[in-house]
Amino acid sequence: MPRFSIIVPSHGVAGRLGQALDSVRAQSFGDFELIPVCDAPGSPAADVAARHAERDSRVAPVHAPPSAGLAGARNAGMRAATGTYLLFLDGDDVLVPGALAALDARLTETGQVDVLHFAHERAPWWEGEPTNPAAPVLAHTPDDAFAPEQVPHLTGVRLPAWSAAWRRAFVTEQGLAFPDGHFTDVGWGGLAMLAARRVAVLRSVVVRHLVRRQGSRLNLPGEHHAELLDQAELVLERAAELGLSADRSGPLFDQLFAAVLKTAAHPRRLPSGHRAFFRRASVLYRRHRPAGRRPPGGSLGVQHRLLAAGSYAAFAALRGAHRAAGRAAAAVPRPRGLRTRLLYRMHLLRPLDPNLAVYCAYWGRGYACNPAAIHARARELAPHLRSVFLVEAGQEHTVPDGVEYAVIGSHLAWRLLARATYLVNNANFAEGVVKRRGSVHLQTQHGTPLKTMGVDQSTYSVVAAATGSFTRLLGRVDRWDYNLSSNPHSTRVWERAFPGSYEQLEYGYPRNDAYLTATADDVARIRAELGVPEGSTAVLYAPTHRDHRTGFEPGLDLEAFCEAAGEDVVVLLRAHYFYDRGGRRAGGRVIDVTAHRSSEEVCLAADALVTDYSSIMFDYANLDRPIVVYADDWDVYREIRGVTFDLMAEPPGPVTRTPDELARVFRDGSWAGAESAALRARFRERFCTFDDGRAAERVVRRVLLGEPPAALPPVIPLAERVPAPAAATLVRS
Repeated sequence: MPRFSIIVPSHGVAGRLGQALDSVRAQSFGDFELIPVCDAPGSPAADVAARHAERDSRVAPVHAPPSAGLAGARNAGMRAATGTYLLFLDGDDVLVPGALAALDARLTETGQVDVLHFAHERAPWWEGEPTNPAAPVLAHTPDDAFAPEQVPHLTGVRLPAWSAAWRRAFVTEQGLAFPDGHFTDVGWGGLAMLAARRVAVLRSVVVRHLVRRQGSRLNLPGEHHAELLDQAELVLERAAELGLSADRSGPLFDQLFAAVLKTAAHPRRLPSGHRAFFRRASVLYRRHRPAGRRPPGGSLGVQHRLLAAGSYAAFAALRGAHRAAGRAAAAVPRPRGLRTRLLYRMHLLRPLDPNLAVYCAYWGRGYACNPAAIHARARELAPHLRSVFLVEAGQEHTVPDGVEYAVIGSHLAWRLLARATYLVNNANFAEGVVKRRGSVHLQTQHGTPLKTMGVDQSTYSVVAAATGSFTRLLGRVDRWDYNLSSNPHSTRVWERAFPGSYEQLEYGYPRNDAYLTATADDVARIRAELGVPEGSTAVLYAPTHRDHRTGFEPGLDLEAFCEAAGEDVVVLLRAHYFYDRGGRRAGGRVIDVTAHRSSEEVCLAADALVTDYSSIMFDYANLDRPIVVYADDWDVYREIRGVTFDLMAEPPGPVTRTPDELARVFRDGSWAGAESAALRARFRERFCTFDDGRAAERVVRRVLLGEPPAALPPVIPLAERVPAPAAATLVRS
């Protein structure tokens, strides 16, 4: 029987779950079992937990459906636990170094206790000093174990469940379980302390709790706040059954109703149902107020008296007065030019157009990527929508015939942005664009992240300097309602890199649909348009941007590579979209396709891909064609840019580090051999999860047509997909 069973619910926190599990596995005290509680197998969190279980036999994942909520996840973990003491850890929190050793030492000092409360830190997600909110609660408690009657203010309702160790036999004997619904910690902590007979405290910090940028889920607006009253009633009813003394019932009552009044007085938490919440709270207050209990002084005392009297009108007036005193005028966006600002402000006053959708890709560089694929599918599935694409001046030629467009910065573009109900982008709209109530912003992203993104870049000085204000970045993230993901790895990275309250859509990338729907005729046509000679092996060379360099440097002598790789090899050169190289180069065996509007078409034309660290490798993998990594400066890139996983340990194909090595894998055929195929298969399983050819349809039906998730086409298993065929006949050894 292990000393500790550590239960880690993980729904919605896959991005930092690995950090939480690592903080437990790295403890100097090793007598524990670690129980991550995940969604169904194959979910992002389940994948993280499974990898930890492969490396450490003490990790034993269990599963609970998201519909069971936090309470169901913890209860599932408790059913699987075998340890002497139960510990709970949120999936984005960590145990501080030496935490388990300190707990073990304290329990050795106190002997067997039902509950051991301990301190914790609340660490701001970005910057600022951590706080220790448990310290005042744990102050003035005995140094030895004690009965709850000795410390009546330690009621259990003011501390989270993860700020204590709970004796498992005590929990089982008392039949304790986390009550359903939100605010489950209130019910659990209150009921446990009412049942406990022997308690102790540890004043040192055990858990470091990450305060999310969007704050606690419990503080978000919604009808779930009524469930606080359910938990309070549960605890108060149990206290009444036990005939709790006035010394203990008074602090318990005060602490519960302090939380209730905080919710009742917070207008944003209850978007509707204020009166019903207040009336029910008033009934509970009068029913359970201890005899002779006097309200506190000051403003809180006024609220107590109004609640006791059931005076909703007076309470609402008091709340309104406080709200008016703290209200500040919202900042008005400032598009360039006085006339443009006035026009934009005027159109913001008009109602949203329910049938208007505005699209943009790569900051206006043209009709491309996921927004273009969604736009094209929307014209078929949602023809009632007016769909307008925004492009920079000079990029109008990229827009296909029949597609309505507007030039970024024009009066027309600002009018469309002011009134559109749907806004779709693979980057971000201009700083001044307002997120209007009722509008729907879809962030499609434009690749699977190998390199660090968003706020994860803050520790890499070169990248951080180029990124600019992270505060402004997060302001743009706050406009997102949906964020698109093509695989579980991306889901985890987006959650961490772009913290926000948006919903993750694990639907695949619409631009990648082409890899599953294109035909052999399409491939032949594209190759002819690009000028690829018949019978040649077309190798796409697509290096990524280097933050520490200015301008484009191909990194290879491509003509020399062609000569060394084989007489039938031609190279399709596609530089990063940051570099506009004009047209294709005439002559030789190198064809510059950087300016070609569709990276998907370029990939379809290629028989193999050579890249360094570009995200194009994740998209190209959907074609199940050979990929060769040319990593001549991996160590430099990793240190300067930062990466999300070790590509050298998990590549999509052969890894080469010099021009000679690169040419050799093409001369000897290993670029298309069995080992290359095996590496690619593992890579595809991890990174091609949702790209099945129907991503655009799922997005349109969910976001633009409002269909429920259950009605959308399920993702086709990887083994059943048929990618577009390659043009060349490959001899695979």
